Amino acid sequence: MRVFFQKRTIIIDGNSPISNGVTIIALLVIFLSTNTLAFAQSIIIKGQFWGSVIHGDDPPTGQSSFETTLGYIPMLSLASNLSNDRFVDMEWGYRIGKVYAGDYAISNTEEPYRLWMRYSSDQIEARLGLQKIAFGPAMVLRSLAWFDTIDPKDPTGQTDAVEAFRLRVFPTSSLALWLWSINNDQDTLSYGGRAELSTSIGEWGLTYHQDPAEMSQNVGQFPIFISGSHQRAAVDYRYDGYFGFWFEGAGIFADSKQDVELDRFTLFTLGADYTIPVGSGLLIMAETMKINGSSTAVNNSSKHTYTALMASLPINMLHQLMFITQIDWDNSHIYNYLRWGVTYDHFSLNFIFSISPKRGEYDIAKEDLPKTIAGFGTGLQFTLIYNH
Repeated sequence: MRVFFQKRTIIIDGNSPISNGVTIIALLVIFLSTNTLAFAQSIIIKGQFWGSVIHGDDPPTGQSSFETTLGYIPMLSLASNLSNDRFVDMEWGYRIGKVYAGDYAISNTEEPYRLWMRYSSDQIEARLGLQKIAFGPAMVLRSLAWFDTIDPKDPTGQTDAVEAFRLRVFPTSSLALWLWSINNDQDTLSYGGRAELSTSIGEWGLTYHQDPAEMSQNVGQFPIFISGSHQRAAVDYRYDGYFGFWFEGAGIFADSKQDVELDRFTLFTLGADYTIPVGSGLLIMAETMKINGSSTAVNNSSKHTYTALMASLPINMLHQLMFITQIDWDNSHIYNYLRWGVTYDHFSLNFIFSISPKRGEYDIAKEDLPKTIAGFGTGLQFTLIYNH
């Protein structure tokens, strides 16, 4: 069963990353004071502020039906050209956020958002640090969301990052090769790579990842829990013509056989889109995903099927409407999301209406469900975003 909860920040306990943020800021101050001339060609200070108010009709027991979120990400970018076709740059960002239920704070976040350095030329790109790694053509039901949290329903466009070294090589204009090594919270290195090939009949991708971590983990944005070291392999394809068409196929295989747990998963996403000549162009999209899980040790298996439908219409230069429906066929759950967005200069105003299953409709104890009103019942939300 998948529960389409809206992503929320994590409550910070005594082991908060505040001290890490202070250390990073101090290092940046030292770096700037000693290397400003080297990066004097480009120094950009930017950021994103967001604030939202949501009202829902199915709040957690004893909690207000109103929720307020405030957050800010300051960003610093430095860049310098080494020659006509080579440059180095770096980016730092720190996420600060708080969520209130009525007058009470229920969540607080202070964590690094980005911190990476990069060397780039015409045929190579090497990036080290806390960075975004995302790939695959799917838009909503993403079989290849292995290292990111991209969600088209989130108007801020934010996604979590991973500590990694990523190398991209471009031998020809039609071929790109990726290699990466990722460090997890237990300081265990996983590694993998990807090949992307552009042809006259579409874009192809082939991906492999090996994770030796012994801890149990959730892979991607769906409830795929796997214990111990495992391997991931995937193939994807996208065609853009009179209509768009794509698929993603992935397999996740545990290295050791579990007595009772599922240790083999296959995911397959099939999607298509088409732009209807209405107004500025009405984009319609449909995706279907199937997830099969099995155990090599016992007779245990699972099957899940999901469908997503999306329509997006830019009304003019300022206004845009987006509607998304997600269906969980196995649990008879339907999630509806409607957003009217207004963008003007650096400001984005978003009015959101959503209808989701209520807490009592899940086969999960209410105390184990997220302590937020977002993603449950009927909700009305207003989100203001300021990018500078």
